[in-house]
Amino acid sequence: MPHTELPKDPVILLSYINTQLRDYYNNLDDLCLSLQINKEELTKKLLSIDYRYQSQLNQFV
Repeated sequence: MPHTELPKDPVILLSYINTQLRDYYNNLDDLCLSLQINKEELTKKLLSIDYRYQSQLNQFV
């Protein structure tokens, strides 16, 4: 399966990732594994707009 093309804009990426987490995945690790996303790169990109993953909520907030 090819790497998933993610939105480049961090705010759109945030919306996309949170929707995926809410609708399809139990946690960030599952999402990254399934979509072949580098977890560290993703978290850094969302941190750049001051969002951090909260495992209790399974969302970036």
